[in-house]
Amino acid sequence: MTLSFAVVPALLALTLPLAAHANAQPAPKMARLIISPASRTITAGDTVRLRAEARDAQGNVLNGVTFRYRLGPSARFEGRLDSLGLLTASSTAVLPVTVTATMPGAAPMFEVIEITAVPGPAARIDLAPAASKLVVGQRVRATARAYSATDDLRSDRVTWRSEQPAVATVNATGLITARRPGRTAIVATTGAVSQRLPITVATATVSALTLTPTHVEARTGDVLRFTVLAKDAAGAPISGLTPTWSFSPGQGQIDADGAFVGYEPGDYTITASFGARSVESTITLAPRDVRRPLSLVGRLPRSRFTTEEVWLHPDGKHAYLGSGGGGDVLYALDISNPANPRVTDSIISNTRRVNDVMTFPDGKFLVFTREGASDRKNGIVIASLEDPAHPKPVAEFTEGVTGGVHSAFVYKQEKYGTFIFLTNDGTGALHILDVNDPYHPKEVARWKTEGRPEAGRSLHDIDLRDGLLYASYWNDGLIVLDVGNGIKGGSPSNPVKVSQFKYDLNAMYKQVEVDGGPGFIRGTHTAWRHKNYVFIADEVFPAAGPKGTKDASAGRAYGRLQVVDVSDITKPKAVAFYEPEFGGVHNVWVAGDSLYMGAYNAGFRVFDISGELRGDLRAQGREIGHLNTADMDGLVKNAAMTWGVVVNPKDGLAYVNDDHNGLWIVRIEPKPIKKVIP
Repeated sequence: MTLSFAVVPALLALTLPLAAHANAQPAPKMARLIISPASRTITAGDTVRLRAEARDAQGNVLNGVTFRYRLGPSARFEGRLDSLGLLTASSTAVLPVTVTATMPGAAPMFEVIEITAVPGPAARIDLAPAASKLVVGQRVRATARAYSATDDLRSDRVTWRSEQPAVATVNATGLITARRPGRTAIVATTGAVSQRLPITVATATVSALTLTPTHVEARTGDVLRFTVLAKDAAGAPISGLTPTWSFSPGQGQIDADGAFVGYEPGDYTITASFGARSVESTITLAPRDVRRPLSLVGRLPRSRFTTEEVWLHPDGKHAYLGSGGGGDVLYALDISNPANPRVTDSIISNTRRVNDVMTFPDGKFLVFTREGASDRKNGIVIASLEDPAHPKPVAEFTEGVTGGVHSAFVYKQEKYGTFIFLTNDGTGALHILDVNDPYHPKEVARWKTEGRPEAGRSLHDIDLRDGLLYASYWNDGLIVLDVGNGIKGGSPSNPVKVSQFKYDLNAMYKQVEVDGGPGFIRGTHTAWRHKNYVFIADEVFPAAGPKGTKDASAGRAYGRLQVVDVSDITKPKAVAFYEPEFGGVHNVWVAGDSLYMGAYNAGFRVFDISGELRGDLRAQGREIGHLNTADMDGLVKNAAMTWGVVVNPKDGLAYVNDDHNGLWIVRIEPKPIKKVIP
């Protein structure tokens, strides 16, 4: 049969697409990603360019692939990463990076890698004790810690040697043994850095020892100081000896200066040793017995937005409450009847978050912060309190701080007048504003830390006492500035650094990384100066909650409150701490001998901080009371997230703000009177 010319084109039209389809190549598929450099370690302060390529199942490199790089959101304080893969590590941390690959016609792929930022080379070694005077046969353990030029703690193995082994020897772990009278030095070395520990071995032989006091009756948490007097055979004192201290049984600590604190009631024996000679003393500790009941006086639930900072007017009858979570409201409250707090007015501002609020010392004005404005015009707002129940905005300041202001502190000095000290979310700098004319605030100074990339600099909070500013500088720890005290010649327009207390956040919160993965939030969050101590609270959250959970009650905060001794303001040192068994630490307030704390999902807590502080405050039984600030009336049901607290000096009530559900007004009740049955 012969086909007509009309039929042939039709058949060709049907067969050609089938042939083309049969010869088409399948779309390439990405089988794996190769990410370089191969080394996943970087020195803190350095940068590295990440590069990636996609390969198919046969190992061929695929073209036309687009790569995107993203740093874990919780690691934003420790580094920066642009979309093209340039990573800047600002501080020591483990930085999780997600690399995503896309190409037309193929399913996307992603891979998570971890970049570890480590300290720079060792620049110094700190030795303890600073020096020792021993007797023949005595043993003392020396410790050494190596630090980088930016004061990051390193994990170097230190080697030890004695300059005069005949006088004193030292083993590989730093244990020193006095051999014969004389002088020597123990040298600790790591890399190119060494440090000497002078050692004197006394010529005299200890014949008699006296330890004072001989017996003490006290409470758990009391710091008891022991001293030892050594005499030679002629009865003459041997001065300057370094004893080895120990105690048993029970829980507590004794420091190299002979300061002992016990955590549990009972009997303890304190021992001071000098080689084969030792002397003992005894202690009987009773319970601290500071526990008191708490009661709820008043309640103001908030369910539209999260609840941020609370502040009281100096008259004790009005308060101000910030909002967050998209909130744009600062509430004015009447608290003249604490049992019935009520909203009297509000200020609406383009901010999405009023994180901080504080009145001027005379109560005539207030300042609140703006963080997250839709037009990115953040900063501060100053409001008149001519009528404290109805604040009226009179000025704002945005220049240089449009990236957001997290905290603001109003401070007045007779010599200089009134200034506002601001944090800057964008640069991590401190900004100082002259507000002697509150209607026309003007900047007079800025200050920021040096030695690390700006990407990782973060100033979180500010406290001022006696012309000294205590800056909570996140990865840089606590920094003390002279802004009018005079110790360093500083003033509001010329802040001068006095000292710094930096510590190893990675080591302190290693368990948080285990629980929720790398890239978690941790840093020096807030500080409060009281007597010879600064209480600093760390804000710590895991990078992720427990797998499979979804509700607020399943997550938790972490964190530690550290007590820093600043009796020598140039050499701050940690002496005590509090860490909740569950929950975290956030803002604190000190009134009298009590420290009040918002402990996030651990609720509201109050502690006894009377006397000298050493060791573990929780173990000593110093907690006065606890209230779980959770109910069904707030934004998040039945889950506490206690932000902080302000204590009203007029009536002693604690005004506790909870991020999830509003304001709680709490009374610390008197200690119950124990009835004695005749």
